[in-house]
Amino acid sequence: MTEATTGTKTGARMDAARMDAAPRLPVDRLLDDPGTRIIVCCGAGGVGKTTTAAALGVRAAERGRKVVVLTIDPARRLAQSMGIDSLDNTPRRVKGVDGADGGELHAMMLDMKRTFDEIVEGHADSERAEAILANPFYQSLSAGFAGTQEYMAMEKLGQLRAREDWDLIVVDTPPSRSALDFLDAPKRLGSFLDGKFIRVLMAPAKVGGRAGMKFLNVGMSLMTGTLSKLMGASLLKDVQTFVAAMDTMFGGFRTRADATFRLLQAPGTAFLVVAAPEPDALREAAYFVERLAAEKMPLAGLVLNRVHVSGADQLSAERALAAAENLEEGGIVDQESGNAGLRDSAAEADATGAGAAESGADADVDEITAGLLRLHAERMQVIAREQRTRDRFTSLHPEVAVAEVAALPGDVHDLAGLRAIGERLAAGVPAGA
Repeated sequence: MTEATTGTKTGARMDAARMDAAPRLPVDRLLDDPGTRIIVCCGAGGVGKTTTAAALGVRAAERGRKVVVLTIDPARRLAQSMGIDSLDNTPRRVKGVDGADGGELHAMMLDMKRTFDEIVEGHADSERAEAILANPFYQSLSAGFAGTQEYMAMEKLGQLRAREDWDLIVVDTPPSRSALDFLDAPKRLGSFLDGKFIRVLMAPAKVGGRAGMKFLNVGMSLMTGTLSKLMGASLLKDVQTFVAAMDTMFGGFRTRADATFRLLQAPGTAFLVVAAPEPDALREAAYFVERLAAEKMPLAGLVLNRVHVSGADQLSAERALAAAENLEEGGIVDQESGNAGLRDSAAEADATGAGAAESGADADVDEITAGLLRLHAERMQVIAREQRTRDRFTSLHPEVAVAEVAALPGDVHDLAGLRAIGERLAAGVPAGA
């Protein structure tokens, strides 16, 4: 056995030992526990949060839970797979998911503006609610103010939890630029809507005249986005009308934001950080893990999506490449390159008649085999790179339980695909690993 081969096998054993050091995420135990009432799937964008949330919902429902999945703008195929082509702000039953002991699955997609409208309608009399909903300032605020989507996702979570219609709520967090926006935005918007800043902004309106307008313009210079697009006397009037109508509601926004934050910290809530085995995604996941710990949020573990695996991992990348080169040079795959002459002699002996045709066929087979060996080598190199990336994460956070999901050949577009992902989540290791 060569030194290189020994080193490769030793490295493989060390890699396996490092992965064994990371506890396995007990997904089924988490889903079956009646004390688990909320599961929040969070992480960077594009790592499969929505698919993970849907797969968890399907599996929990088929294991007997009454589940609602609150998703944020799912891919069209995923929405269709759940039978919710016209998904809206109302939970709808997903057909084809019939769990034991009365398990059910409902799904909904957050309608940010409609959720804001529901808050207004639920906390103001009909005349005042109508005035607020028609106000241009409110319409801009509810449709596009920074942090509104994250805040409304938490508002909807609070509403669903208060109804007690489901014993498990699975939340797919918004695709924010930064995963931390999910935790920060409710506080930011709640602070804005508690009336302090708006009342400062409204002070010149009570003074009136040019001096008031000048003071208002100074205040508006502190605001960006939607508010900066509204200017002049019409803005002043809209803000006056909005604040007058919302006066009794401002404190409620901050109160509910604080209540939802406490709900996320409470027993019965479990956070799953979703990532891919890529440096940027796992770096974001590590940052999120640390932030959740700082905020005393209950972290259940890490879901690692799109992990590459091989059913022939005993054949290393180095050996596969060496075999491919040996074939291409006319050697024998499973022997030393010095024995290539044996094959060459046999080819020369058969170089007449039917032997020549067979030799040509053998050359084609060799070419295809060499190509497959190179593809395998590339796959093994990807696997090794992902392993090193995972090792860096687990070395920083050895206490975080991990469930790995093997990369699938295509998108998930039906319930069968969601069930397959649920099975891989429950197994905790990729199929074929």
